[in-house]
Amino acid sequence: MTKFISPLAATLVPYVPGEQPKDKKYIKLNTNENPYPPSPKVKAAIESELENLRLYPDPDAEKPREAAAEYFNKVLGLTGGDALTKKNIFMGNGSDEILALLCPAFFSGSKVAFPDITYTFYPVIASLFEVPCVNIPLRDDFTLDQDAVKNLPDDVAGMFLCNPNAPTGAAISLDEIKAILEADADKLIVVDEAYVDFGAETAVGLVNKYDNLLVVQTLSKSRQLAGIRCGLAIASEELIGVLDTVKNTFNSYTLDRLGNAAACAAFADVEYFDETRKKIADTRDKVSAQLSELGWDVIPSKSNFIFAQPPAGSATAEEFFHELRGKGILVRYFAKPRINNRLRITIGTPEDMETFVGAVKEMMAEHAK
Repeated sequence: MTKFISPLAATLVPYVPGEQPKDKKYIKLNTNENPYPPSPKVKAAIESELENLRLYPDPDAEKPREAAAEYFNKVLGLTGGDALTKKNIFMGNGSDEILALLCPAFFSGSKVAFPDITYTFYPVIASLFEVPCVNIPLRDDFTLDQDAVKNLPDDVAGMFLCNPNAPTGAAISLDEIKAILEADADKLIVVDEAYVDFGAETAVGLVNKYDNLLVVQTLSKSRQLAGIRCGLAIASEELIGVLDTVKNTFNSYTLDRLGNAAACAAFADVEYFDETRKKIADTRDKVSAQLSELGWDVIPSKSNFIFAQPPAGSATAEEFFHELRGKGILVRYFAKPRINNRLRITIGTPEDMETFVGAVKEMMAEHAK
């Protein structure tokens, strides 16, 4: 059957998502899922839409676009020419689909850049659309080298910039993003804000000021809708129009009826959103401090996970990864250069994290013998 595989497909190396085990129940701290349930308003909205599932959804997803624009205008205080409308919003089947659509929309026939340590989906989608990649090395402390990302080469059409970055959790400021936008005014800067709601500054308020900015967000993390698959892009009307065109050559119905309903309800319940993301940020800061006290090197995080290295003389990150799994706790380990002695640890409930820290202490004591 291999004779039917295209030369492109034969070269593809797929993205490897975090493990979703089926053998038993684990404390899952490996896939950056939210430990809290969706807003009660989301549940009610989904239930009210069930009887309409025989009908196709709105291909333009107008209601969630309007809900998103209204939310951002309110929380960011956007008015006048800075205010968003539904024409500034694109809705997709998770932010990963949007990131993929960006390649044929804006980077075909050119190159795209991104940090050497970042979301590993970027090189995967670039290879699918045959877009060559340019790696920008992070500093030794995993911070972004501003000089390295300014004035990108002429053959680079744009850049994926994850903020806060994955898997490090480190964030850059809005002023730093402005400086990049201005230095690379002829490049499309895609700011991937999958984790922005846990403590970083969003660039959404800048999209009507900079025509080279496109922001991508998701409802999977801070709005507890990983199972629905709903992402959004925020940009100028012109850029969103291009995305709509590409989408309609691929799949007119990117967001199903349940996704449309859930997104509207999630954007509307600001109180629940603020309450749950604060819980996660507070737990993150507590666990970061606990691991630091144990001698771990913890990168300051503005996301819903932490990226930490065990102290010298203890077990390696890979050993901790396997031993934690044996104790029923899943974390993420990347066997990659520069980060192969670190673990990415999703923030769960306070009870989950108490169990995790207790297990780490036990293992450290065992390895110290």
